[in-house]
Amino acid sequence: MAEMLYRKVGRTGDEVSVIGVGTSSNGPAGAEETAKAVTMALDSRVNYFDLAAADGLTFEAFGKALRGRREEAMLQMHFGADYATGAYGRVYGLESIRRSVAWQMAKVGTDYIDYGFIHCIDEPEALDEEWGNGTVEYIQELKDEGTVRHIGISTHTPSVAQRALDSGIVDMVMFSINPAFDYRKGEYAYGEVDERADLYRRCLSEGVGISVMKAFGGGQLVDASLSPFGRSLTTTQCIQYALDRPGVVTVLAGIRDRRDLEGALSYLDSSPEERDYSVIGDFAPPDAEGKCIYCNHCRPCPAGLDIGLINKYYDLARTGDRLAADHYANLAVRADACTACGHCDDTCPFHVGQVARMAEIRGYFSE
Repeated sequence: MAEMLYRKVGRTGDEVSVIGVGTSSNGPAGAEETAKAVTMALDSRVNYFDLAAADGLTFEAFGKALRGRREEAMLQMHFGADYATGAYGRVYGLESIRRSVAWQMAKVGTDYIDYGFIHCIDEPEALDEEWGNGTVEYIQELKDEGTVRHIGISTHTPSVAQRALDSGIVDMVMFSINPAFDYRKGEYAYGEVDERADLYRRCLSEGVGISVMKAFGGGQLVDASLSPFGRSLTTTQCIQYALDRPGVVTVLAGIRDRRDLEGALSYLDSSPEERDYSVIGDFAPPDAEGKCIYCNHCRPCPAGLDIGLINKYYDLARTGDRLAADHYANLAVRADACTACGHCDDTCPFHVGQVARMAEIRGYFSE
């Protein structure tokens, strides 16, 4: 297997594996198989795990797998998820949340949480409640004393994520990203196309990491009979799509067992052709036409331009990211090297006029 790839969370400096592990589906496999899957993930240099689990057995399984290896793993643990009944439940109220978090930590056998998450907030009113009932203050107190190292929030709603970012305390956002949700297909497809893209760009600009949930749409996107598009993508295509969104540091592959983990890890050995998700251009909505989504289907450029990356830096710079201009300036080949050959215009599945766009970008950065 190829070496694991890592991305840095700007605000924390953590180097996070691009393949992470989600635990919403592992319950039926049992504690023993879950522990073996976590061990396999660690051995494969996966270092980021989400513990918004569907089953309480997950925590003891992690405790077993992490014994003597705790420093190899970064854990997202959720303030608001509860497992008192043995299965996932939502809990409210500061004292209940305190007990739930203490239970989670005890079962894992850890005295610290890498990323303490405000759990599953999809409505503005719920966000206000979390800020008003002492939960956020409690997480901050734990951070001050070192029990929580960093603070995050999980949400499916771009406007909620934006408000959380306004607080200045959020280091990581757990957000649902896949082509279906970005193009308003599916249960959690909250927000317009541009609204979601603006969130991704803001996270990158401010150094806030995005850990991706539902990259496969709960399995629907990889099953043609369930896909909202009537055709399937591969796990590799879904992972690459998520990783190409600005701000994303890791894709939390929801695994049931070691076989599912192997499927996610196969991304590391995949070819550029296997990662190419440009087929989504066939089922994107009209308002996605003419917008670069950095899919790189236009590669290779005869003049050597990384057209997707150039577009990304341009979009970021226009949102106020001051570092984007520096990143652009450090590219070996910039937009002024475009020969207007038209190869990119002919191959873009979203019908972006990249030749004209390169001229626009050249003018923007030369001002």
